Amino acid sequence: MALDELTATELRDRIAAGQISSVEATQAALDRIGRIDPQVGAYLAVFHERALQAAREVDRRIAAGERVGPLAGVPLAVKDVMCTSFGATTCGSRILQNFHSPYDATVIRKLIGADAVILGKTNMDEFAMGSSTENSGLQKTVNPWDTTRVPGGSSGGSAAAVAARLCFAALGSDTGGSIRQPASFCGVVGLKPTYGRVSRYGLVAYGSSLDQIGPVTQSVADAALLLGVIAGHDPADSTSVSEGLAPVEDYVGMLDEPVQGLRIGVTPSFNAGADPAVRKAVDDAVDSYREAGAQIVEVDMPHLDYAIAAYYVIATAEASSNLARYDGVHYGYRTPNPADYIEVYTKSREEAFGKEVKRRIMLGTYALSSGYYDAYYLKALKVRNLIRGDFVRAFERCDAICMPVAPTTAFRIGEKVDDPLKMYLSDIYTIAVNLAGIPGISIPCGFDEAGLPIGLQILTPAFSEAKLLRIARMYEAQTDWHTRRPGGSVK
Repeated sequence: MALDELTATELRDRIAAGQISSVEATQAALDRIGRIDPQVGAYLAVFHERALQAAREVDRRIAAGERVGPLAGVPLAVKDVMCTSFGATTCGSRILQNFHSPYDATVIRKLIGADAVILGKTNMDEFAMGSSTENSGLQKTVNPWDTTRVPGGSSGGSAAAVAARLCFAALGSDTGGSIRQPASFCGVVGLKPTYGRVSRYGLVAYGSSLDQIGPVTQSVADAALLLGVIAGHDPADSTSVSEGLAPVEDYVGMLDEPVQGLRIGVTPSFNAGADPAVRKAVDDAVDSYREAGAQIVEVDMPHLDYAIAAYYVIATAEASSNLARYDGVHYGYRTPNPADYIEVYTKSREEAFGKEVKRRIMLGTYALSSGYYDAYYLKALKVRNLIRGDFVRAFERCDAICMPVAPTTAFRIGEKVDDPLKMYLSDIYTIAVNLAGIPGISIPCGFDEAGLPIGLQILTPAFSEAKLLRIARMYEAQTDWHTRRPGGSVK
């Protein structure tokens, strides 16, 4: 089996057994990046020497019989929204193009502590605002399955890198579907953990009550492996939940345990808006659970139709506040010839922020302005509580909910870029999950007539990632969708 056909778990085990060296795996990944990434555009930065040095250190420690971490020697990528003390942290934006963080995000420290090899940082929609990675201010990323189509967003670079085997796994961030939707478009696994499960310290904020870091991988086992490394309480993050309230479970060890008396919830009326190919693939996946002995129940979630409206008020309001710090004074881009200090602020933001970021800042500022706060932001928060209540009641009747990840497969580059409302609707099935703060996963469940991947979204109650991964693994074990590879020039 070729190196690039191995999952992260398989590679980790072979490195530990001395069958493959980390240097060999890392060099192979770097060579593949050099050969294929010019066509895909997944990476904004690649750390060649640093990665090889980390790999050499892992090999030395294994040879010496020293203890190594659970990701020892595995080459990974991280979305460029997580602070690293090495390389730039750009968030896909010109305003941070030359920003070098003085510290590492908690998840980066945990990856390094687990002896992972960080290959580089991946492209994204600017400040994670987008559903296609077309809003990146730095470069274009395409879908490895069809280079005329988008990889999804905002973690499109991470999903494309995993799909094209330019790394063995990656980290992304998910504010309204930004891990799950690109995972679906690129035919890989994408997990959004419960809000508070993974530290947000060092994650550049978009929507502070919505953002969550999670893995993008080739298999459910790999997702369990990475989640076990990055999950847990962080004293540096006030939104991180304590171990006493929600202990980190043995996700890998519990993965193949059967789920007794499994009840799968479906929402036929809500799913009806998906394309026929997507609906059929999801229905077939639900049938697979039925054939495996699960009970299928319909659940009523009457407030999901309001999720898009509520999300784009809450998220833009939080973005308006979070992005006020980029003022041309403290760090980041500064306009070269300001007439006065007012122009330092206004021109720096005007020149360096992209169109979508400006749009969302203005929407959020409007929603928070005097006279409109109660009418928009406060009302959106009330709707959020109603949506959370829908999930609570649904999970009283079922263990998990299955639905599409996106209404379509990957759309063509440029197809929706001039129609923001149509673009926003790409996230119609994922946004409610962030509003409720529950975990969700996208796993491959088929292809459309054009040969583009389709994802199945599975949702479970808060802090039940172990159950979520087990349920996802049940389906994955019955199918081979996750083993399919893009062809053509990225093969």
